[in-house]
Amino acid sequence: MNHLTSHILMIRPVSFGFNEQTAESNAFQHKSIEEQNIQEMALAEFDAFAEKLKDNGLDVIIAHDTTEPHTPDSIFPNNWVSFHEDGKIFIYPMQAENRRLERDIKMLKKTTFNDFVVSEIKDLSPYEHSGEYLEGTGSMVLDRENKIAYACLSPRTHPDVIKAFRSESGYTSILFHATDQNGKAIYHTNVMMCLGDEFVVICLDAVTDAIEKNLLMASFEQTNKQVIEISQQQLNEFAGNMLELKNDKGERLLIMSARAHASLEPEQVKKLEKYCKIVSASLETIETIGGGSARCMIAEVHLPVKN
Repeated sequence: MNHLTSHILMIRPVSFGFNEQTAESNAFQHKSIEEQNIQEMALAEFDAFAEKLKDNGLDVIIAHDTTEPHTPDSIFPNNWVSFHEDGKIFIYPMQAENRRLERDIKMLKKTTFNDFVVSEIKDLSPYEHSGEYLEGTGSMVLDRENKIAYACLSPRTHPDVIKAFRSESGYTSILFHATDQNGKAIYHTNVMMCLGDEFVVICLDAVTDAIEKNLLMASFEQTNKQVIEISQQQLNEFAGNMLELKNDKGERLLIMSARAHASLEPEQVKKLEKYCKIVSASLETIETIGGGSARCMIAEVHLPVKN
């Protein structure tokens, strides 16, 4: 269980809104007619969520976004940075130009360098020059214990960058294709699967290739994960976008949105509660406008803690 963390980084938004640049590949985003109060509503959701996570014994490191440069998606840091047990920090290539502005090493120095051991920063962002992207733990769902990166390929997840990540991180990878109910490529792996310590929540219906599906199932079996299937409809409610953490008492928590929680069948809830306490919060505005949910808002800090 040492590969679960209680330290997380979250970015408090200042100008949250609909991002035209990401909407083309993210089927979860929807433009709202009431544009005026979106920032206030998102901020209220963010603050209540962060507070709930703190109340549940998590160490929530909050960085404050700045008005310049304008970054409407800054609330989703897990796409541009990941923190690892060996002290490495990875910085990722992003498809949308305005999301590249979110990458902020100065902010990382302020928030994580004082309390955690950083051995090196691996910057994969130059892949953007050749139009190849890998959007962090959105593109890859990491099995940190077994060092496996699961990734569904999409315009935002390129095999060449995964190869680079593999050689720098010592991970192996399992690549597959996944589509939504309209046959459109699912833009991020973390909306269709969540990997827990002893379980995996996954929409297997999204994986249409039998060979790829068998490959996934074999890997889950080998790593002793109970498979908990969700439907395409539940995927649309962000039921795949969960994250398992542990709190300061060592209890396992499964973080998700209220919308995802409400979409689960009693039987699924029972299976999940065998492993974790479910912690959910309302993120309706963030989900609808931003097209991301609870898991996307959290960058887990796995760096060694300084003594």
